[in-house]
Amino acid sequence: MEPKEKGYHLVNGIRMYYEIYGSGKPLVLVHGGGSSILFDFKEIISRLENRFQLIGIDLQNHGMTDHRDIPETFEQDAHDVAALLKELSIEKASFMGFSNGGNTVMQIAHLYPEITEKIIVASSFYKRSGMMDGFFEIMNEATLESMPEPLKINFLNLNPDFSKLQNMFEKDSKRMQTFEDWDEKILTSIKASVFFISGDKDVMKPEHVVEMWRLVPGSQLMILPAGHGSYMMADFEGNKDSDLIDLTVNEIIKFLNH
Repeated sequence: MEPKEKGYHLVNGIRMYYEIYGSGKPLVLVHGGGSSILFDFKEIISRLENRFQLIGIDLQNHGMTDHRDIPETFEQDAHDVAALLKELSIEKASFMGFSNGGNTVMQIAHLYPEITEKIIVASSFYKRSGMMDGFFEIMNEATLESMPEPLKINFLNLNPDFSKLQNMFEKDSKRMQTFEDWDEKILTSIKASVFFISGDKDVMKPEHVVEMWRLVPGSQLMILPAGHGSYMMADFEGNKDSDLIDLTVNEIIKFLNH
């Protein structure tokens, strides 16, 4: 699995790293908190690169992209992704965001409707009450030590600078700790087709994902027997349910081609 193209573009004052796989209609892949392109999307890319042009992006403070010393916001990530696509001369694309990346792609659809074809929102949320009980208490006490080991190893493999790992962890944690509920208008304003995917044992409650689905007219919903993202990638123990991932990918293909 080799990218056709990879590199950096200067975007809103930082160098953003991207990788492009396959060809066809563009699908932009937006990873979750503490993660990077291949950590979240390796399985997806291997199954879709012969069907679409896949554009993976490392967001600010993540993977191989530069760091900023300003608080992270989903709006800023949306601005960065939109600006990078301009640099790549991509006028319109579909977007798939996992976890915090799902929040980012909802913001892209809200702020940049003209560049948004369809969006896939995987394991995301828009209100604090939508997260599993105790989530924010855990976030408030999070330390770098408590960050999942595979994410730390992944970051340091891509970027062997411990101070940057610390910075990414602090910025990601702060964003979650200070998260304020979104106005429903952010979801009701979305004109693009939306596909919500989540696990029944995910960090957000299934009821919350149903609520989001109801707010976006004509959107699709799939809740799978899975934890956080294990319907699209290996879990933190390295266990991988290939049949479940195949099922997810088949539904994504149907949604994008419909």
